[in-house]
Amino acid sequence: MVSEVLARVDGVCGELVLRRVGPHHEIIANGVFLMDTRNGESERLMVRAAADRMPPGAAVLIGGLGVGFSLREALAHPAVGAVVVVEREQAVIDWNRAELGNAAALADPRVRVVRADLLAWLPSAGRFGALCLDIDNGPEWTVDEGNASLYGPAGLAMLDDALGPGGALAVWSAGRAPAFVAALAERWGPVETLEIPVPRGEPDLVFLVIRSRSERGN
Repeated sequence: MVSEVLARVDGVCGELVLRRVGPHHEIIANGVFLMDTRNGESERLMVRAAADRMPPGAAVLIGGLGVGFSLREALAHPAVGAVVVVEREQAVIDWNRAELGNAAALADPRVRVVRADLLAWLPSAGRFGALCLDIDNGPEWTVDEGNASLYGPAGLAMLDDALGPGGALAVWSAGRAPAFVAALAERWGPVETLEIPVPRGEPDLVFLVIRSRSERGN
């Protein structure tokens, strides 16, 4: 199928390209496929699973706007009181308001969009009922090396501070990440792994943990 480049920009950590392939759009980062509008089942499941388990009416933090699947799912969930989306790439925000067709979702009064690096912004962000992270390609396959620290000890400590009692942490991944799952289990206890089949290759995964309502994490 013929592809058409709609935009090419210099992003925070390299080149970003928005490409149209038939009825769908793709975002390419530094020559590596990052995301597209073809399905979104795993992104929607990530948000739905976290919102199902968090305290009703709480705020959800979405790390990474992507192509808008996560945001739209959060707005459709009855337990979600507010949504904060943290996205460091202005181009991704702009494309969602235009070519990707998410202007109405971004304009919803329950939504706040923060243009920032999640790692820099999170320490002063307060606490949330759910943290839904779709950063890069997951814990063990990052296009941007700087994103890897989010999935390490310092990043998990920041997530721990940002997660309210009874809150849910959901992390999207393009592949299995046994070391990361072990780190989640050590800090929060049992990890639920949700698998979403894809047309080719390994399934997408969502790793899910729940904070105790009565005490802080380790």
